[in-house]
Amino acid sequence: MNRKIYLMTLIGLSMTACTPNMNLSGPSSSATKQHRIEQPTPEKLERYQQKMMEVASRIPNDPKYNRIALDTPEKKEWFKNLTYRLWDRQITRYDFMSEGLSKYPIHRYEFEFVIRGFNL
Repeated sequence: MNRKIYLMTLIGLSMTACTPNMNLSGPSSSATKQHRIEQPTPEKLERYQQKMMEVASRIPNDPKYNRIALDTPEKKEWFKNLTYRLWDRQITRYDFMSEGLSKYPIHRYEFEFVIRGFNL
């Protein structure tokens, strides 16, 4: 019996040595990953753009949709990167919504519209 307890303790301790060191003072790995964008191949970029056009074509049919003010090149690039990362599954729906609402807090419906359009 004592041998079983000893072995289980030894296994448990060895497993804890294998866990990654978590740096609680620095940025989390999910926050770092969230901003890293994997550059698309031309074929992938074309498929993304086709899907975005499909989603955008539904906007005029939705009276609840309010345009997001993407009135500068920087804002347009931010939105393109954000939607690409969602479409390519580099981020989750939750991450997409969180990042979107951090810049445009009154546009929850519009971000949900994009998520629904991507069928995620």
